[in-house]
Amino acid sequence: MRLKNERGTALIETALTLPVLLLVSIGIFEFGRAYQTQQVLTNAAREGARVAILPGQPTGVVQARVTAYATAGQIYNPTSALATVTQTQVSIGGGNTAPGSKVTVTYPYSFMVLQPVARLVAKGSMVGKAFTMSVTAEMRNEQ
Repeated sequence: MRLKNERGTALIETALTLPVLLLVSIGIFEFGRAYQTQQVLTNAAREGARVAILPGQPTGVVQARVTAYATAGQIYNPTSALATVTQTQVSIGGGNTAPGSKVTVTYPYSFMVLQPVARLVAKGSMVGKAFTMSVTAEMRNEQ
């Protein structure tokens, strides 16, 4: 026997689909923000490498440049972006190498909404923990 009154079906369908729609929307925003942060960190590493290849640069200049770029890129906590400079050999083609500098920027990243929700669902797991983004830029030193 079929009921003639279907007044509540739209409300039930909305209640079932709305959480899924919100989760997908929040996931899109969160991963977009993570991608944007990774791009800002990549450009910050490039800016740090541009400073590191110049001769006679004092210590701390690369870190200051990376922090300034991260601040301009609206990174949440720009002072936690750590830049390390490593002297290396850069391939210049034909089997030849030249002295270079490699700048690695590491940044502890955490999702704003997804990680707290993951902690509620799976208590005590590593799902909701912050992870470290790491990017590297390498350039040939100027003489």
